[in-house]
Amino acid sequence: MSNKIEFVKREQLKEKPDPKNLGFGQHFTDYMLSYDYDKDKGWHDLKIVPYGPIEISPAAQGIHYGQSVFEGLKAYKHGDDIVLFRPDQNFKRINNSLERINMPKIDEEELLEGLKQLVDVERDWVPEGEGQSLYIRPVVFATEGTLGVHASHNYKLLIILSPSGSYYGGGSLSPTKIYVEDEYVRAVRGGTGFAKTAGNYAASLLAQTQANKEGWDQVLWLDGVERKYVEEVGSMNIFFVINGKLVTPKLDGSILPGITRKSIIELAKKLGYEVEERHVAIDELIELHDKGELEEVFGAGTAAVISPVGKLKYEDREITINNFETGETTQKLYDHYVGIQSGKIEDPNGWRVVVPKY
Repeated sequence: MSNKIEFVKREQLKEKPDPKNLGFGQHFTDYMLSYDYDKDKGWHDLKIVPYGPIEISPAAQGIHYGQSVFEGLKAYKHGDDIVLFRPDQNFKRINNSLERINMPKIDEEELLEGLKQLVDVERDWVPEGEGQSLYIRPVVFATEGTLGVHASHNYKLLIILSPSGSYYGGGSLSPTKIYVEDEYVRAVRGGTGFAKTAGNYAASLLAQTQANKEGWDQVLWLDGVERKYVEEVGSMNIFFVINGKLVTPKLDGSILPGITRKSIIELAKKLGYEVEERHVAIDELIELHDKGELEEVFGAGTAAVISPVGKLKYEDREITINNFETGETTQKLYDHYVGIQSGKIEDPNGWRVVVPKY
């Protein structure tokens, strides 16, 4: 696809938010991308429309039966350019999610072209501050207005944009406190854990709320069968530095294959780190900590990029990691990763995609 898509202009543009107080996901741009699907036409009517409420049937199957998947990526300001970071990986993953939830796949190249045109329209919304970005949220949900448990025949895809502030407020990395959940489970192999579907996040909310009430920032999930092996944090994949080696749980169907996770692994190898993807038991981590061999822990995801973990709580044990300070490996990987995203470091892998001016 190379032609400009339909553009429905709004009557009046919004007042832009104060760039010093953006937060995350609180403000939305003037326009969004809209795409519709029905069983006879397939995907059709790709267009840019004013951001605003949409009308759906109260019987829409996405509401009742949970057919809903989404993605998250970012656009950055590089001088006069606007740059996306590995968007092809996000559209590959959304198709994997769509397939698992029995929803129609999208044309990845067509949707990427639509995203580029949307971001081009909204160039003035991309913040320029240190660590700031334009957060991009594609979402697909079932709209058929009939009850009865079956795959919907109608769907809607939207891409909305939200200018977002720096996760760390422009300052240094701040270690988080993680609660290891051993009562509830998020996903099991053969389920939907590898898909970025709304239900996975709904299943995590109770444990997250309880952890927050007890003073913990995030929840670290264990596997749903033996409740023994570490899987991922609510919004991030997890990494451990063990005797200088970078170790992360392997993907076995119940863990989201994070784009940041994939990129960190590739970057770490290029920087000379040994990287191991394997099952990691929570009891092993406690033992490694007690022997002084668990050197660093950090999470990796779109929002924070890298988030150091300073403390873990499992059952009646609380362990402190690296004196509750950001470790050398964590900081080095963060600096290189953000350097590539921001354009300060060379991009030998072609991860940055410049948005054309149409």
